[in-house]
Amino acid sequence: MLITALIFGLLGSFHCIGMCGPIAFLLPVDRQNPAKRVLQILSYHSGRLFTYGTIGLLFGFIGSRLDLFGFQQHISIAIGVLMILVILLPSNVFSKYNGSRFMYKWIGKIKSALGKELKRKSFDSFFTIGFLNGFLPCGLVYMAVFGSVATGGAWQGGLYMVFFGLGTIPLMTTATYLGNFLNVNLRQRILKLVPVIVVLVGVLFILRGLGLGIPYLSPSQMVAIQEVSSSHSCH
Repeated sequence: MLITALIFGLLGSFHCIGMCGPIAFLLPVDRQNPAKRVLQILSYHSGRLFTYGTIGLLFGFIGSRLDLFGFQQHISIAIGVLMILVILLPSNVFSKYNGSRFMYKWIGKIKSALGKELKRKSFDSFFTIGFLNGFLPCGLVYMAVFGSVATGGAWQGGLYMVFFGLGTIPLMTTATYLGNFLNVNLRQRILKLVPVIVVLVGVLFILRGLGLGIPYLSPSQMVAIQEVSSSHSCH
């Protein structure tokens, strides 16, 4: 599943360019000193990965609690179905139940803090910018969070989110160096692939939850583990 997270982040980063690209374009990197610029960009990405990893740890822990009650396979299937529904159903269906309005004040504070940090040029400000960037609302990050829940463990969830973040680094770094390097038509064509990737990841989670005995893709070990844990709890 970690490879899936990496690929998900890599292909999904075309969407990230539209959402978080402006932050990458505005990073106050040193244009005169290449070595310093590399360190600054690495610091920025480290901040993002730290946030993603922390979020993954939290939701992976939630998934592990569900696993104790034997719900992990059902959660994996449910998350896969949810991923597919998010893509297939009209956006206005979800907008009716969108609770983001309650987060506007919090998001506003994050954006305000980001604006202040972007004006600074100290080394630690790049880590802070990446850290805050990781908390900005993003549909693809939400999908990755669903995946971290389905991993069934805190560390697994953290690693899943870190690998997702690693996948976004190549394109986000290119944006930092070259600015808005993709023309609108090319970006739109690439963005059409993102829903396909989300659906494929959703299918993978459904197969994983079904435990069909397919090595790596749908291992039956999940069923066996639950049977063993159930037998121990009875004795």
